[in-house]
Amino acid sequence: MQGLRENRNQFYLLVLINAFVGSMVGLERSVLPGLSQQFSLSSYTAMLSFLVSFGSSKAVFNLLTGKLTKTFSRKTVLLIGWIVALPVPFLLMYAPDWNWIIAANVLLGINQGLAWSSTVIMKIDLVGERNRGLAMGINEFAGYLSVGLAAYLASEIAADKGFAYYPFLPGIFFSMAGLFLTLFFVKDTTPHVVYEAAKSNVPYLKNIWEATTLRHHNLGSVTINGFINNLNDGVIWGLLPVLLLGKQFTLSQTGFVAGVYPAVWGIAQLVTGKLGDRYCKKQLIISGMLVQAAGLTLLAFSNTFSPAVISMLLLGLGTALVYPNFLTVVAENTHPHQRAESLSIFRFWRDSGYVIGALLSGILADAFGIVVTLLIVAMLTALAGLLAQVRMCCTARLLWKSRLCTELT
Repeated sequence: MQGLRENRNQFYLLVLINAFVGSMVGLERSVLPGLSQQFSLSSYTAMLSFLVSFGSSKAVFNLLTGKLTKTFSRKTVLLIGWIVALPVPFLLMYAPDWNWIIAANVLLGINQGLAWSSTVIMKIDLVGERNRGLAMGINEFAGYLSVGLAAYLASEIAADKGFAYYPFLPGIFFSMAGLFLTLFFVKDTTPHVVYEAAKSNVPYLKNIWEATTLRHHNLGSVTINGFINNLNDGVIWGLLPVLLLGKQFTLSQTGFVAGVYPAVWGIAQLVTGKLGDRYCKKQLIISGMLVQAAGLTLLAFSNTFSPAVISMLLLGLGTALVYPNFLTVVAENTHPHQRAESLSIFRFWRDSGYVIGALLSGILADAFGIVVTLLIVAMLTALAGLLAQVRMCCTARLLWKSRLCTELT
């Protein structure tokens, strides 16, 4: 039996586990750019190498999650993700040089790729078609609110104790708690997939990779927009603390601003995910990308605390409009037996945006400065939203009147 109410205990357990997944990565968001200064890195490109290692491994293991679920249970894949996370806080705490930070981020990327992807797939399995947007909104709310809270927690610890060692101590608890809950309380969701597949009318995709990457109007469009979305998130992750500290913001102010973005992103998804169940996801995605572009532009010219906070509010709201709806667009356009693989391909390309964002922002910031970099990324974000306007369309169940979009191009 599928449904949010029918499976609420397992669903909310997975929500809690995803909060721990988000907390693991949140510890780094406001701390690592500052910690990099203690290792005397000479350029933005070198400093952002940690983000390249994180994004690369996360993207690859997002892709592998879909393959692994064909061989292992979803619970097993989630469990492996938590085992890989166990050394991460220790590597960060005892790092004698920047190579240890890079190694920790490779493992963290594997953890995020396996664990976050697994919880997304399992929640979609549990809830079925009805309230899928709400379910993804709750999932992403828990994950990204935890990112924001952990980022703020780490910045407060760093302000009191310094960037090294102490800010990463909570990661020991987060990883152990995620492993414990998964091992003893999570149940596999494969039987729910079998149940849904027996009554699904969604056609099989002829080539899952090609359709998800580009060819399908909706799948290809959300993949491109997801890639650009995470590209700009990678830029913010890597350059925001450096930008604000360079404008004489205090460490506490920098941590607050850095935490506002994922916190708003997380909380707002409780609303935007449900909106995707009622209205055309195309319109929500377009609006979200344009609001992100506005936030990035405002950030580029923010020299005081209030405009910087407003820019993060806009960026968080824009990301909230797109994030749960990316996932539900993939889910509703794929057959249940192909859904895990299609979601994994989408998440591979989406999180490849972290890698390109880190490389692009490092090169551009070294050459032209952070302000110009933000404006270029804002333009790319707006263009991705306009592409969705041209290419995407709505499904028959939605209230927004539009043509169907099941054909391939």
